[in-house]
Amino acid sequence: MRGGLTESGPTRPDLAPVRGIFQAASTAVVVLAALALFVSACATGGTGTRDEGPAHAVAGVDASPSVMPSALAAPRLDRKGAVALLKSDPKVSAAVKRDLEPCGTDQYPVDLFYGDLTGGPADDVVVNVVTCADLLGVGSYVYREEGGSYQNVFHAEEPPVYAEIDRGDLVVTKQVYEKGDAVSEPSGENVTTYRWVSGRFAAVYRTHSDYSDVVGKDPAPVPDS
Repeated sequence: MRGGLTESGPTRPDLAPVRGIFQAASTAVVVLAALALFVSACATGGTGTRDEGPAHAVAGVDASPSVMPSALAAPRLDRKGAVALLKSDPKVSAAVKRDLEPCGTDQYPVDLFYGDLTGGPADDVVVNVVTCADLLGVGSYVYREEGGSYQNVFHAEEPPVYAEIDRGDLVVTKQVYEKGDAVSEPSGENVTTYRWVSGRFAAVYRTHSDYSDVVGKDPAPVPDS
């Protein structure tokens, strides 16, 4: 019960002793009911509430009650903070930094993903820089929190490139263009999966896909015999 028991109606001094006894009794009933629910949940192996699939941790909150957030934890980045971080990072090229201008009113051309990639005490952050005109990825970066600040532990600046988090791995996609391809119609893509091993990202899978030229086209007519 949030904030304790509440009462409505006018105050009647002559009923104060009775009301005090009723409130104490009600509190005892609530405590006993909560204790019974807790014991029942422990006995059945449940959570005490309706099970509706796996629980999802709230972003920025550690799901383990035994792990307390560090008092020196770096503040969680938003798009504006990510842009400031990229501009101050010597590992980010001057060409990418020139693209870090708002596309509109405070609409910075960056995408952010949070997740556990490196096994650190806080979530890592993946930052993708894209162009305003066609959302083409021009740079992908991974930042790990160390000592209250973010450290660049991965970067790829061969456009078009885009990085995401997939089940604890870093997945980097690079679209492949052949001569004459439009920006919106690449010929294929190269996908590399990286995993954090011995303090660095190591490539563990590489795949290449060619986009079919047949999809979306009408079948060729059959000549008359």
